[in-house]
Amino acid sequence: MPTPVAAIDIRRDLVGLLPKLRRFAVTLTGDLADADELVQAVCQRGIAKFHLWNGTGKLESWLYTMARHQWVDEARRHKLRPAAKGNAVEQGEIVTRLHLNPVEDGEAHRLVTSLPEGLAIVFLLIDVEGHNYKQAADILGIPLSAVASRLSSARLYLASQGHSRSPRRS
Repeated sequence: MPTPVAAIDIRRDLVGLLPKLRRFAVTLTGDLADADELVQAVCQRGIAKFHLWNGTGKLESWLYTMARHQWVDEARRHKLRPAAKGNAVEQGEIVTRLHLNPVEDGEAHRLVTSLPEGLAIVFLLIDVEGHNYKQAADILGIPLSAVASRLSSARLYLASQGHSRSPRRS
């Protein structure tokens, strides 16, 4: 039986979204191996459940939401993740762990990953990936006001860190 056109499209679109999806997963999990496993699971699930996508909004938003749900479900199944592995789930919210990503070892990446808990993922979605506040709130399952607050805090933190690291300062 021939493969449906929708399945071919989702596979093609997934290939184009892999870098963004992986960046999101690394920020979410705090661990490259966990991120890769999450991306693989989300791709498999996205292909299998593509018929459930209503076609409105961005496909990447749907996949990000699926990734977040998958990560929360995984954390619940294991109750407690070892501290060295990345994030923990507390009261249904994702808590971003501080880490350095060996994939992108630049100063900008170090600054973003040094953001206090919960801020990196919001910064990534809005300022890096270009989602609007509503989309980010939907993806993360948090109120719009929390997105605005976290983004403001992230920007202020990064501005203060960038200023303190400026080569012109003595």
